[in-house]
Amino acid sequence: MSSAVHRSPLVARRDRTAGYPRAVPELPEVESYRRLAERALGRTVLSVATPDPWFLKGGVDGATLAAALEGRAFTEARRIGKLLLLDTAEGPTVGVRFGMTGTLVVDDNAGVDQLLYAPRRHDPAWDRVTVHFADGGSMAVRDPRRLGGVSLDPDVSGMGPDAATITGARLARALEGSHAPLKARLLDQSRVSGIGNLMADEVLWRAGLSPLRPAGDLSSSEVRRLHRHLRRVVADLMDRGGSHRGDLMEHRHVGGHCPRDGVGLTRSTVGGRTSWWCPGHQV
Repeated sequence: MSSAVHRSPLVARRDRTAGYPRAVPELPEVESYRRLAERALGRTVLSVATPDPWFLKGGVDGATLAAALEGRAFTEARRIGKLLLLDTAEGPTVGVRFGMTGTLVVDDNAGVDQLLYAPRRHDPAWDRVTVHFADGGSMAVRDPRRLGGVSLDPDVSGMGPDAATITGARLARALEGSHAPLKARLLDQSRVSGIGNLMADEVLWRAGLSPLRPAGDLSSSEVRRLHRHLRRVVADLMDRGGSHRGDLMEHRHVGGHCPRDGVGLTRSTVGGRTSWWCPGHQV
């Protein structure tokens, strides 16, 4: 089987951001995995290897997962936020969460070539779940830090609307009445699904909104502006190749300056995440 890296418009490739952190699995990366997973559709599952029982979630064990999948085929690859969903014919849906270092590998092709907190080398021990197909190919979930997980029929009822398709009205409802910092609210997957740390900083920087603002204090015009920039950022990052390819990315470091107005960037911790923002135009 080929060891070439899968190259799609969403691959986190080496470019002008070299030397800066790579992506983590946010919405653009998981969408890349979803598209790669389409290569696994219609192929009969021969066997399932689960060498790391801890990686299986929701009460699932290796025998249960194997019994659910062997002899079946995946029929559709879907995504809600950062959750990958793989449907089977007349069987369960497999849910895959990638944490901070997880990636999907199909027939030795990876959806993203390098992640922010993941080592560059590969160790076979990092393949937590591997599906072997009858045609000789495979699909593996690779996760060095074991922060992701695989489950069957995951409960998605508590997930907010997907950031790629959320309407302005739904975004307004996600923010209204909240005293939480705006960025923390955007990172809350029960309110909006798919936004991660890098994407949140990019959206707020473009929208000119401070991550520290109480989410419920935004005016209706500011919510509309936020929604407009959220949709544009999602589209841009998916086209450009991942969450690490925003306009702010290469400036997110000590001594970095806002590429819009040249003001020194401020580093804050919001919602437990390191945030970079411009005190000049983000209010």
